[in-house]
Amino acid sequence: MVSDAPELPALFAPTGDGHWMATEYARGPWDPAHCHGGPVSAFLARACEQVELDDGVDWQIARLTIELTRPVPVGVPLALRAEVERPGRKVAMVAAGLASADGRDVAKVRALLIRRSEFALPDHPLAPPELTGTPGAGRAETVTWAVDADQVAFHSHGAEHRIVTGGWETPGPIEVWIRLRTQVVEGEPPTGVQRAAAAADFGNGVSSALDFNDFVYINPDLTVHLARPPVGEWIGMSSHSRYGTDTLSSGAGFAESALHDADGRVGRSVQSLFVERR
Repeated sequence: MVSDAPELPALFAPTGDGHWMATEYARGPWDPAHCHGGPVSAFLARACEQVELDDGVDWQIARLTIELTRPVPVGVPLALRAEVERPGRKVAMVAAGLASADGRDVAKVRALLIRRSEFALPDHPLAPPELTGTPGAGRAETVTWAVDADQVAFHSHGAEHRIVTGGWETPGPIEVWIRLRTQVVEGEPPTGVQRAAAAADFGNGVSSALDFNDFVYINPDLTVHLARPPVGEWIGMSSHSRYGTDTLSSGAGFAESALHDADGRVGRSVQSLFVERR
């Protein structure tokens, strides 16, 4: 049984010389040397949240667009940069990136910030909820398709899943609640945006409709839209994947997820997919 988040190593740790290193809890299921996209997305979201615009405006992240340009290595020093791309008073843009020792980008993000303000809304039509049950409700399933199911990794040790409908071994759409079991950086409780980014990268994997033994379907990016800052520890997802028509694929596809939290629908995420036969 994995212990609760405060007792586990964080997903990323400082190296002491200004660089960062992904820990084993950020590891992906297919190659123990590389990160799962969730920890990378959460870490880059954190970098965007910490960019100082120095304008006195209370900002919230409304969109994250993450590009996973190369495999992000585990246990290797990485350089983190973050900057303001476009200042503003109502809308602003910040960016961040991770680079390897040779200076090549391995992942980057652009975040759209919107000025936070609170005001009452009149009655208005709402779309029905796309996820049933309360946060954390559902069943636990053991992942069996990873390269080494006993090895410490993000999907098995760094995150917790509670499945409402569908399943790891059931192809097709799924409803699932996901919770971080560790911190993104030690000593910092994960923010709602970090939790949403970490969970959203699971969309492709949990909703796969193709047999991994026969097909490759990887996501080189992730875009998360948020209507408000997520609340609570659990992020709910109603996810599905599409690969073209029912009978033909051009090699591209997408995975789409409706994101929920303790207060209901909070956003959506989409991943582009590269699809091919093995």
